[in-house]
Amino acid sequence: MRVALFGASGMVGQGVLRACLQDGEVEEVVVVVRTPLKAEHPKVREVLHTDFTDFGPVQGELEGLDACFFCLGVSAAGRDEREYTRITYDFTLAAARAVSVNNPELTFTYVSGEGTDSTESGRSMWARVKGRTENALLAMPLHAYLFRPGYIQPRNGAVSRTSGYRLMYRLTSWLYPVLRRLAPKYVTTTEHLGRAMIAVVALKGGGPSVLHSPEINRLGAE
Repeated sequence: MRVALFGASGMVGQGVLRACLQDGEVEEVVVVVRTPLKAEHPKVREVLHTDFTDFGPVQGELEGLDACFFCLGVSAAGRDEREYTRITYDFTLAAARAVSVNNPELTFTYVSGEGTDSTESGRSMWARVKGRTENALLAMPLHAYLFRPGYIQPRNGAVSRTSGYRLMYRLTSWLYPVLRRLAPKYVTTTEHLGRAMIAVVALKGGGPSVLHSPEINRLGAE
């Protein structure tokens, strides 16, 4: 299996990359980054690119893929709708168009979030934009799987790039066992997310297209 990974430097992306490197079915991971990731591993091939609204210059690097794991994203805090849409919607759709060229059987997994608004009409800006992104992916000629995790516990050294999130995870890490017992439907880990993304490729478009934490955990445990 040959896969592309966007957002490998983020917390979720780190977990997905680790899962890919450990999985015997994954032969190559094409990591698309703005700055060198310096992931020294025989499976990893880095593609440096700065304009995430236009992947034309690196189109040749994104052909012949079996899957694309799109983990790139930002918090909506402090961003207006225009900026958040550019990163959340424009970047995602540009990547999806690039990896799906002449490849209708490609599996595209997108990290959305619990509470995403599929109607695109709710009061929450981030939820509307995520919903619009999901709907656009579902309309494309590819196998789209939309991951909607709630609380994500970092595992195996995965670290958020956002300082506020890093602090939050340090202060609340002790809560994860409690949340897992009291609200198992809303918690998962970077480890389960990574393994679940690989697992859905074998579904070839089958099963539910929207996956919440219970489905993610079930697929990630197999």
